[in-house]
Amino acid sequence: METLATILHADLDAFYASVEQLLDPNLRGRPIAVGGGVILAASYEARAFGVRGGMSGRKARELCPQLLFVGGHFEEYQRLGDAAIAILGDFTPLVERISIDEAFADVAGCTHLFGTPADIAATIRGRVRSELGLPISIGVARTKHLAKIASQVAKPDGLVVVDPAHELDFLHDLPVGLMWGVGPVTEARLKDRGILTIGQLAETPGHSIEQLVGRAAGEKLRSLAWNRDSRQIRTQHKARSAGAQSALGRQPAIEGVFVPAVLRLADRVASRLRAKALAGWTVTVRVRFADMRAITRSITLGVPVAATIVLAEIATRLVRTALADHPRETIITLVAVSVSHLHKEREIQLDLPLGLPDEKRRPGAHRGAARQSADRAMDAIRRRFGRDAVGYATAALDRKRSVPDAFRELAEKDLGE
Repeated sequence: METLATILHADLDAFYASVEQLLDPNLRGRPIAVGGGVILAASYEARAFGVRGGMSGRKARELCPQLLFVGGHFEEYQRLGDAAIAILGDFTPLVERISIDEAFADVAGCTHLFGTPADIAATIRGRVRSELGLPISIGVARTKHLAKIASQVAKPDGLVVVDPAHELDFLHDLPVGLMWGVGPVTEARLKDRGILTIGQLAETPGHSIEQLVGRAAGEKLRSLAWNRDSRQIRTQHKARSAGAQSALGRQPAIEGVFVPAVLRLADRVASRLRAKALAGWTVTVRVRFADMRAITRSITLGVPVAATIVLAEIATRLVRTALADHPRETIITLVAVSVSHLHKEREIQLDLPLGLPDEKRRPGAHRGAARQSADRAMDAIRRRFGRDAVGYATAALDRKRSVPDAFRELAEKDLGE
Protein backbone atom coordinates (compact mmCIF):
# COMPACT_ATOMS: atom_id res chain seq x y z
CA MET A 1 0.00 0.00 0.00
CA GLU A 2 1.40 3.39 -0.99
CA THR A 3 2.36 5.72 1.85
CA LEU A 4 0.91 9.18 1.40
CA ALA A 5 2.53 12.49 2.22
CA THR A 6 0.22 13.73 4.97
CA ILE A 7 2.50 15.81 7.22
CA LEU A 8 2.14 19.57 6.78
CA HIS A 9 4.61 22.16 7.99
CA ALA A 10 3.07 25.64 7.92
CA ASP A 11 5.29 28.69 8.41
CA LEU A 12 4.11 32.30 8.28
CA ASP A 13 6.43 34.29 6.02
CA ALA A 14 8.63 37.01 7.59
CA PHE A 15 5.98 36.99 10.29
CA TYR A 16 6.77 40.04 12.43
CA ALA A 17 7.56 42.22 9.42
CA SER A 18 4.48 40.95 7.57
CA VAL A 19 2.29 41.90 10.53
CA GLU A 20 3.76 45.41 10.55
CA GLN A 21 3.05 45.76 6.83
CA LEU A 22 -0.49 44.50 7.42
CA LEU A 23 -1.10 47.06 10.16
CA ASP A 24 0.38 49.94 8.15
CA PRO A 25 -0.33 49.66 4.39
CA ASN A 26 2.25 52.41 3.76
CA LEU A 27 4.95 49.88 4.67
CA ARG A 28 3.92 47.32 2.07
CA GLY A 29 6.50 46.69 -0.62
CA ARG A 30 9.15 48.63 1.33
CA PRO A 31 12.24 47.34 3.15
CA ILE A 32 11.44 47.37 6.86
CA ALA A 33 13.05 45.99 10.00
CA VAL A 34 11.47 45.35 13.36
CA GLY A 35 13.84 46.50 16.11
CA GLY A 36 16.60 49.02 16.50
CA GLY A 37 19.97 48.15 18.02
CA VAL A 38 19.47 44.57 16.90
CA ILE A 39 17.23 43.52 14.02
CA LEU A 40 14.45 41.27 15.29
CA ALA A 41 12.92 40.60 11.89
CA ALA A 42 13.22 41.89 8.33
CA SER A 43 10.76 42.02 5.45
CA TYR A 44 11.56 40.21 2.21
CA GLU A 45 12.24 43.58 0.63
CA ALA A 46 14.93 44.18 3.27
CA ARG A 47 16.30 40.64 3.01
CA ALA A 48 17.01 41.30 -0.67
CA PHE A 49 19.71 43.71 0.55
CA GLY A 50 21.16 41.14 2.96
CA VAL A 51 19.40 42.38 6.11
CA ARG A 52 18.77 39.51 8.53
CA GLY A 53 17.44 38.95 12.02
CA GLY A 54 20.14 39.18 14.69
CA MET A 55 22.11 41.75 12.68
CA SER A 56 23.02 45.07 14.26
CA GLY A 57 20.93 48.03 13.20
CA ARG A 58 24.06 49.86 12.06
CA LYS A 59 25.09 47.01 9.74
CA ALA A 60 21.55 46.76 8.38
CA ARG A 61 21.52 50.48 7.59
CA GLU A 62 24.83 50.14 5.75
CA LEU A 63 23.40 47.35 3.60
CA CYS A 64 20.10 49.12 2.99
CA PRO A 65 20.23 52.91 3.47
CA GLN A 66 16.49 53.24 2.78
CA LEU A 67 15.62 50.70 5.51
CA LEU A 68 12.64 51.70 7.68
CA PHE A 69 12.79 50.75 11.36
CA VAL A 70 9.55 50.01 13.18
CA GLY A 71 8.85 49.20 16.84
CA GLY A 72 6.71 46.16 17.40
CA HIS A 73 3.03 45.32 18.00
CA PHE A 74 3.62 42.30 20.19
CA GLU A 75 -0.01 41.70 21.17
CA GLU A 76 -0.86 41.60 17.47
CA TYR A 77 1.89 39.06 16.83
CA GLN A 78 0.41 36.80 19.48
CA ARG A 79 -3.17 37.28 18.29
CA LEU A 80 -2.44 36.65 14.62
CA GLY A 81 -0.09 33.75 15.33
CA ASP A 82 -2.77 32.08 17.45
CA ALA A 83 -5.38 32.69 14.75
CA ALA A 84 -3.23 31.11 12.03
CA ILE A 85 -2.54 28.00 14.09
CA ALA A 86 -6.26 27.78 14.91
CA ILE A 87 -7.01 27.49 11.20
CA LEU A 88 -4.87 24.35 11.07
CA GLY A 89 -6.92 23.03 13.98
CA ASP A 90 -10.10 23.39 11.92
CA PHE A 91 -8.88 20.53 9.72
CA THR A 92 -7.19 18.14 12.16
CA PRO A 93 -6.69 17.80 15.92
CA LEU A 94 -3.13 16.59 15.27
CA VAL A 95 -1.37 19.95 15.37
CA GLU A 96 2.06 20.45 16.94
CA ARG A 97 2.94 24.10 17.39
CA ILE A 98 6.69 24.67 17.53
CA SER A 99 6.80 28.47 17.67
CA ILE A 100 4.51 31.49 17.48
CA ASP A 101 4.44 31.36 13.66
CA GLU A 102 4.90 27.73 12.64
CA ALA A 103 3.38 24.32 13.29
CA PHE A 104 3.15 20.76 12.03
CA ALA A 105 -0.13 19.03 11.28
CA ASP A 106 -1.02 15.46 10.28
CA VAL A 107 -4.05 15.36 7.97
CA ALA A 108 -4.08 11.60 7.33
CA GLY A 109 -7.39 11.16 9.13
CA CYS A 110 -9.33 13.95 7.44
CA THR A 111 -8.70 13.54 3.71
CA HIS A 112 -12.17 11.99 3.29
CA LEU A 113 -13.63 15.26 4.59
CA PHE A 114 -11.43 17.91 3.00
CA GLY A 115 -9.66 16.34 0.02
CA THR A 116 -6.03 15.46 -0.57
CA PRO A 117 -3.26 16.82 1.67
CA ALA A 118 -2.34 19.22 -1.14
CA ASP A 119 -5.97 20.42 -1.31
CA ILE A 120 -6.03 20.92 2.47
CA ALA A 121 -2.75 22.85 2.40
CA ALA A 122 -4.05 25.09 -0.40
CA THR A 123 -7.27 25.75 1.51
CA ILE A 124 -5.34 26.63 4.67
CA ARG A 125 -3.15 29.06 2.75
CA GLY A 126 -6.22 30.67 1.20
CA ARG A 127 -7.92 31.09 4.55
CA VAL A 128 -4.85 32.58 6.25
CA ARG A 129 -4.55 35.06 3.41
CA SER A 130 -8.25 35.99 3.23
CA GLU A 131 -9.05 35.95 6.96
CA LEU A 132 -5.81 37.30 8.39
CA GLY A 133 -4.18 39.05 5.45
CA LEU A 134 -0.87 37.21 5.94
CA PRO A 135 1.31 35.09 3.63
CA ILE A 136 2.07 31.54 4.70
CA SER A 137 4.19 28.82 3.12
CA ILE A 138 3.39 25.14 3.55
CA GLY A 139 5.40 22.01 2.85
CA VAL A 140 3.71 18.63 2.55
CA ALA A 141 5.71 15.42 2.90
CA ARG A 142 5.83 12.00 4.48
CA THR A 143 8.12 13.04 7.36
CA LYS A 144 8.39 16.06 9.62
CA HIS A 145 11.92 16.92 8.53
CA LEU A 146 11.08 16.78 4.85
CA ALA A 147 7.87 18.79 5.35
CA LYS A 148 9.85 21.52 7.13
CA ILE A 149 12.41 21.65 4.34
CA ALA A 150 9.62 21.75 1.76
CA SER A 151 8.08 24.78 3.44
CA GLN A 152 11.43 26.58 3.26
CA VAL A 153 11.70 25.76 -0.43
CA ALA A 154 8.14 27.06 -0.88
CA LYS A 155 8.99 30.51 0.50
CA PRO A 156 7.87 33.12 0.00
CA ASP A 157 4.14 32.49 0.08
CA GLY A 158 4.15 29.12 -1.65
CA LEU A 159 3.20 25.45 -1.44
CA VAL A 160 5.48 22.47 -2.12
CA VAL A 161 4.28 18.85 -2.04
CA VAL A 162 7.01 16.19 -2.02
CA ASP A 163 6.07 13.05 -3.94
CA PRO A 164 6.91 10.00 -1.75
CA ALA A 165 8.28 8.26 -4.85
CA HIS A 166 10.88 10.99 -5.43
CA GLU A 167 11.84 12.12 -1.92
CA LEU A 168 15.59 11.69 -2.24
CA ASP A 169 15.61 13.29 -5.69
CA PHE A 170 14.02 16.36 -4.11
CA LEU A 171 16.12 16.32 -0.95
CA HIS A 172 19.63 15.61 -2.14
CA ASP A 173 20.01 18.58 -4.49
CA LEU A 174 19.16 21.10 -1.76
CA PRO A 175 21.72 23.14 0.25
CA VAL A 176 22.85 21.50 3.46
CA GLY A 177 21.91 24.66 5.38
CA LEU A 178 18.21 23.86 4.95
CA MET A 179 18.49 20.82 7.23
CA TRP A 180 16.92 20.96 10.65
CA GLY A 181 19.77 21.33 13.14
CA VAL A 182 22.33 22.79 10.73
CA GLY A 183 23.04 26.32 11.92
CA PRO A 184 25.59 28.80 10.53
CA VAL A 185 28.52 27.27 12.43
CA THR A 186 27.78 23.68 11.39
CA GLU A 187 27.06 24.78 7.82
CA ALA A 188 30.43 26.54 7.67
CA ARG A 189 32.25 23.44 8.98
CA LEU A 190 30.54 21.23 6.40
CA LYS A 191 31.31 23.66 3.57
CA ASP A 192 34.96 23.71 4.61
CA ARG A 193 34.95 19.96 3.87
CA GLY A 194 33.27 20.51 0.51
CA ILE A 195 29.85 19.35 1.73
CA LEU A 196 27.46 21.81 0.11
CA THR A 197 24.33 19.74 -0.55
CA ILE A 198 22.28 17.31 1.48
CA GLY A 199 23.16 14.60 -1.03
CA GLN A 200 26.87 15.16 -0.44
CA LEU A 201 26.26 14.90 3.29
CA ALA A 202 24.34 11.64 2.79
CA GLU A 203 27.28 10.14 0.86
CA THR A 204 29.94 11.28 3.35
CA PRO A 205 31.21 8.49 5.66
CA GLY A 206 29.73 8.68 9.14
CA HIS A 207 33.07 9.01 10.93
CA SER A 208 33.93 12.10 8.88
CA ILE A 209 30.69 13.82 9.88
CA GLU A 210 31.15 12.83 13.52
CA GLN A 211 34.61 14.44 13.56
CA LEU A 212 32.98 17.71 12.53
CA VAL A 213 29.84 17.82 14.68
CA GLY A 214 30.14 15.01 17.23
CA ARG A 215 28.77 11.48 17.27
CA ALA A 216 25.16 12.11 18.26
CA ALA A 217 24.67 15.07 15.93
CA GLY A 218 26.49 13.26 13.12
CA GLU A 219 24.25 10.20 13.35
CA LYS A 220 21.15 12.39 13.40
CA LEU A 221 22.22 14.44 10.38
CA ARG A 222 23.04 11.39 8.27
CA SER A 223 19.67 9.84 9.11
CA LEU A 224 17.85 13.00 8.13
CA ALA A 225 19.92 13.26 4.95
CA TRP A 226 18.47 9.89 3.95
CA ASN A 227 15.00 11.04 5.09
CA ARG A 228 14.94 8.63 7.99
CA ASP A 229 12.72 10.47 10.45
CA SER A 230 10.28 8.49 12.57
CA ARG A 231 9.06 11.38 14.72
CA GLN A 232 5.30 11.69 15.04
CA ILE A 233 3.12 14.74 15.61
CA ARG A 234 3.01 15.50 19.34
CA THR A 235 0.05 17.64 20.27
CA GLN A 236 1.20 17.81 23.88
CA HIS A 237 4.58 16.99 25.27
CA LYS A 238 6.41 17.52 28.49
CA ALA A 239 9.13 20.15 28.33
CA ARG A 240 12.62 18.77 28.78
CA SER A 241 14.11 22.16 29.46
CA ALA A 242 13.31 25.86 29.61
CA GLY A 243 15.62 28.46 28.17
CA ALA A 244 15.99 31.99 26.87
CA GLN A 245 18.61 33.83 24.86
CA SER A 246 19.62 37.42 24.25
CA ALA A 247 21.16 38.70 21.00
CA LEU A 248 23.61 41.41 22.02
CA GLY A 249 24.82 42.69 18.68
CA ARG A 250 28.61 43.06 18.94
CA GLN A 251 29.52 43.82 22.54
CA PRO A 252 32.76 43.61 24.52
CA ALA A 253 33.10 40.42 26.54
CA ILE A 254 33.04 42.20 29.90
CA GLU A 255 30.95 41.75 33.02
CA GLY A 256 29.20 45.08 32.51
CA VAL A 257 27.66 43.56 29.38
CA PHE A 258 26.96 39.93 30.20
CA VAL A 259 26.02 40.13 33.91
CA PRO A 260 22.84 42.23 33.36
CA ALA A 261 21.97 40.08 30.33
CA VAL A 262 22.33 36.88 32.35
CA LEU A 263 20.19 38.29 35.16
CA ARG A 264 17.41 39.19 32.71
CA LEU A 265 17.55 35.72 31.19
CA ALA A 266 17.60 34.03 34.60
CA ASP A 267 14.61 36.11 35.64
CA ARG A 268 12.73 35.09 32.51
CA VAL A 269 13.56 31.39 32.77
CA ALA A 270 13.07 31.05 36.53
CA SER A 271 9.72 32.85 36.51
CA ARG A 272 8.48 30.49 33.79
CA LEU A 273 9.64 27.48 35.82
CA ARG A 274 7.87 28.74 38.94
CA ALA A 275 4.68 29.42 36.99
CA LYS A 276 4.61 25.72 36.10
CA ALA A 277 5.77 24.57 39.55
CA LEU A 278 8.98 23.19 38.02
CA ALA A 279 12.62 23.18 39.05
CA GLY A 280 15.68 21.84 37.26
CA TRP A 281 18.93 20.13 38.19
CA THR A 282 21.16 21.19 35.28
CA VAL A 283 22.05 24.76 34.25
CA THR A 284 23.58 25.43 30.83
CA VAL A 285 24.86 28.65 29.28
CA ARG A 286 25.79 29.33 25.66
CA VAL A 287 28.03 32.17 24.54
CA ARG A 288 28.42 33.16 20.89
CA PHE A 289 31.44 35.08 19.64
CA ALA A 290 31.96 37.53 16.77
CA ASP A 291 32.68 34.76 14.24
CA MET A 292 29.32 33.09 15.11
CA ARG A 293 31.13 30.26 16.90
CA ALA A 294 29.30 29.26 20.08
CA ILE A 295 30.44 27.40 23.18
CA THR A 296 28.46 25.94 26.05
CA ARG A 297 29.16 25.25 29.70
CA SER A 298 26.88 23.40 32.11
CA ILE A 299 26.69 22.14 35.67
CA THR A 300 24.43 19.63 37.40
CA LEU A 301 23.51 20.75 40.89
CA GLY A 302 22.98 18.93 44.14
CA VAL A 303 19.56 20.56 44.51
CA PRO A 304 17.13 21.70 41.79
CA VAL A 305 16.91 25.41 41.01
CA ALA A 306 13.94 27.69 40.34
CA ALA A 307 15.03 30.85 42.19
CA THR A 308 16.01 33.78 39.99
CA ILE A 309 19.09 34.99 41.86
CA VAL A 310 20.41 31.46 42.39
CA LEU A 311 20.06 30.72 38.68
CA ALA A 312 21.66 34.06 37.80
CA GLU A 313 24.66 33.42 40.08
CA ILE A 314 25.24 29.95 38.64
CA ALA A 315 24.81 31.08 35.03
CA THR A 316 27.11 34.07 35.54
CA ARG A 317 29.81 31.82 36.94
CA LEU A 318 29.47 29.53 33.92
CA VAL A 319 29.79 32.46 31.51
CA ARG A 320 32.92 33.63 33.34
CA THR A 321 34.37 30.13 32.97
CA ALA A 322 33.55 30.03 29.27
CA LEU A 323 35.23 33.38 28.64
CA ALA A 324 38.24 32.46 30.76
CA ASP A 325 38.70 29.36 28.60
CA HIS A 326 38.76 31.58 25.49
CA PRO A 327 40.81 34.64 26.51
CA ARG A 328 41.38 35.75 22.90
CA GLU A 329 37.65 36.25 22.32
CA THR A 330 36.91 39.89 23.10
CA ILE A 331 33.49 40.22 21.45
CA ILE A 332 30.27 38.39 22.32
CA THR A 333 27.11 38.51 20.23
CA LEU A 334 24.71 36.28 22.15
CA VAL A 335 24.25 34.70 25.56
CA ALA A 336 21.72 32.00 26.45
CA VAL A 337 20.63 30.35 29.71
CA SER A 338 18.66 27.13 30.08
CA VAL A 339 17.61 24.76 32.84
CA SER A 340 17.07 21.07 32.15
CA HIS A 341 16.28 17.80 33.94
CA LEU A 342 13.05 19.33 35.13
CA HIS A 343 10.66 17.93 37.71
CA LYS A 344 7.72 19.15 39.71
CA GLU A 345 8.69 21.12 42.78
CA ARG A 346 8.08 19.27 46.01
CA GLU A 347 6.91 20.77 49.27
CA ILE A 348 9.85 22.55 50.89
CA GLN A 349 11.49 20.75 53.80
CA LEU A 350 13.34 23.10 56.17
CA ASP A 351 17.10 22.54 56.50
CA LEU A 352 19.23 22.90 59.61
CA PRO A 353 21.99 25.57 59.36
CA LEU A 354 24.85 23.10 58.88
CA GLY A 355 27.09 25.40 56.84
CA LEU A 356 26.82 23.32 53.65
CA PRO A 357 28.59 24.78 50.57
CA ASP A 358 25.34 25.04 48.62
CA GLU A 359 23.22 26.23 51.55
CA LYS A 360 22.19 29.48 49.87
CA ARG A 361 20.82 27.48 46.93
CA ARG A 362 18.70 25.20 49.10
CA PRO A 363 15.08 26.39 49.27
CA GLY A 364 14.77 24.95 52.77
CA ALA A 365 17.73 26.89 54.16
CA HIS A 366 17.23 30.34 55.69
CA ARG A 367 18.84 32.27 52.82
CA GLY A 368 17.33 30.06 50.14
CA ALA A 369 13.86 30.43 51.66
CA ALA A 370 14.25 34.21 51.72
CA ARG A 371 15.11 34.20 48.02
CA GLN A 372 12.11 32.00 47.24
CA SER A 373 9.83 34.34 49.19
CA ALA A 374 11.15 37.36 47.28
CA ASP A 375 10.54 35.57 43.97
CA ARG A 376 7.00 34.59 44.91
CA ALA A 377 6.21 38.17 45.95
CA MET A 378 7.58 39.48 42.66
CA ASP A 379 5.61 36.88 40.70
CA ALA A 380 2.40 37.94 42.44
CA ILE A 381 2.98 41.64 41.69
CA ARG A 382 3.70 40.90 38.04
CA ARG A 383 0.58 38.77 37.67
CA ARG A 384 -1.51 41.66 38.91
CA PHE A 385 0.24 44.70 37.44
CA GLY A 386 2.32 43.35 34.56
CA ARG A 387 5.91 42.24 34.17
CA ASP A 388 7.34 45.76 34.12
CA ALA A 389 5.84 46.62 37.52
CA VAL A 390 8.80 45.21 39.44
CA GLY A 391 12.21 43.77 38.67
CA TYR A 392 15.77 43.29 39.82
CA ALA A 393 17.69 46.57 39.92
CA THR A 394 20.68 45.48 37.81
CA ALA A 395 18.41 44.51 34.95
CA ALA A 396 15.73 47.16 35.43
CA LEU A 397 18.23 50.02 35.47
CA ASP A 398 20.04 48.81 32.36
CA ARG A 399 18.36 50.67 29.51
CA LYS A 400 20.71 49.45 26.80
CA ARG A 401 18.59 46.43 26.06
CA SER A 402 18.25 46.03 22.32
CA VAL A 403 15.40 43.51 22.32
CA PRO A 404 12.09 44.41 24.04
CA ASP A 405 10.88 42.05 26.74
CA ALA A 406 7.58 41.65 24.87
CA PHE A 407 9.45 40.17 21.93
CA ARG A 408 11.39 37.84 24.20
CA GLU A 409 8.15 36.52 25.67
CA LEU A 410 6.92 35.61 22.20
CA ALA A 411 10.19 34.20 20.94
CA GLU A 412 11.11 32.10 23.98
CA LYS A 413 9.54 28.70 24.42
CA ASP A 414 10.08 25.45 26.23
CA LEU A 415 12.26 23.08 24.26
CA GLY A 416 10.63 19.82 23.27
CA GLU A 417 12.87 18.29 20.63
